[in-house]
Amino acid sequence: MKNITTKTQIKVAFYDLDPMNIVWHGNYVKYLEQARCEFFSKINYTYKDMYDDGIMYPIAKMDLKFIKSARFEDNLTVECILKELEPAIIIKYNIYTKNEKILSANSMQICVNAKTGETLYNAPEKLLKSIEEYNE
Repeated sequence: MKNITTKTQIKVAFYDLDPMNIVWHGNYVKYLEQARCEFFSKINYTYKDMYDDGIMYPIAKMDLKFIKSARFEDNLTVECILKELEPAIIIKYNIYTKNEKILSANSMQICVNAKTGETLYNAPEKLLKSIEEYNE
């Protein structure tokens, strides 16, 4: 499998803050999702393509390690690193503000048949081809 890393830029909005004036911990999951969607767009296999192929990749597991808090108007870089593709998609994430890592995370997505909910252990051909053809 090809090693693919993408980066997404996110600016912390005021509505993402909690009463302590730092990013509320649940919003980091939103940032990871935004970066993951952009990752799939960059490799040319979007969630719409999954839908058209009759599959879904729901999140089965997610681990987050909070290192430091982000603040209002911080410019975040969310790095996505594809670690595995079969039998599940595993992506490692790092979030940086300036050059300082503030969060590391992992997600695991399981491929399922959209109609039956049956777990599938092989990635669809279109996804495999998109990974192979990806140029950074």
